[in-house]
Amino acid sequence: MAAGGGGVSIGVCFPRPLASLGFRLGIPSWARAGWLLAVSLSASAAPSWKAPSQLKLGELQVLELREEDPARPAPPRPETEDRLGPLRLRSMEPLPDGRGWRFQVQALEPGLAVIPALDLGNEQRSPELRVWVPRTIPCGGPWMGIGGGKDDRLPLMPFPWAWASLLLLPPAALGGWLIQTWRKGSPRRRLHRVTLLFLRHWPPVDRERTTLDAAHAQGRDLLAVRFGEAARSWGTDDFQAHKLGPWDQWAESLDAARFGRTEPPFPAPESLVAALNARGDEEFPS
Repeated sequence: MAAGGGGVSIGVCFPRPLASLGFRLGIPSWARAGWLLAVSLSASAAPSWKAPSQLKLGELQVLELREEDPARPAPPRPETEDRLGPLRLRSMEPLPDGRGWRFQVQALEPGLAVIPALDLGNEQRSPELRVWVPRTIPCGGPWMGIGGGKDDRLPLMPFPWAWASLLLLPPAALGGWLIQTWRKGSPRRRLHRVTLLFLRHWPPVDRERTTLDAAHAQGRDLLAVRFGEAARSWGTDDFQAHKLGPWDQWAESLDAARFGRTEPPFPAPESLVAALNARGDEEFPS
């Protein structure tokens, strides 16, 4: 404070900075770097995973996301619904102490399961988790599916229809041969069936007109089966041309019986069948 010129003036003195007086702060550079690193680590601190070293394929396993620092708040519910990376999320519940979350997951694919960082909603993200999911049988095994065992799902393999069709060639050839043989033997089977029917009614049991007509029709049916439909109208000349003498006698005996005569007699059935069998060189009608 100074007085002069009939007035009073008051001056205020401000202290100089310590550095201008020759004083320096004694904080070394390495301490300042450590302090900055601690601040950055505390700002980026995140919950940690607690997981087994390996996950069994197809079985339910438990993973925990826990906040270890008691001074920090518990992490909020992660924003995930049904999957944790490649793992299928079956259930999620808070830990008993409220310091994190418990996940029940199921691995459905072998290999390295990578769970990406989860958004915790408070400007924090969980660390990435990598867990190995081994196979229960060696890779390349004869029954290698997804994991082996009773509940193993084999890989999708298309059925080799082209190669499997080759296996149908032998039974197809056998079936064709059987059908062809059956078709070739069909006329002989029909001849045998008609021959048995003819022999049951020859010679006629009486000389009634209906009995004689029935025997005549059955004989003509037998001739038609053996020589074709044209044989139904054969006469004496046709029978002689085909060397069927017993059948010529058969036709004449039926005509005589219709008029009450007994000559010529009915030929024996054995001679009629033998005459047909003697013509085995002739092909059966188609």
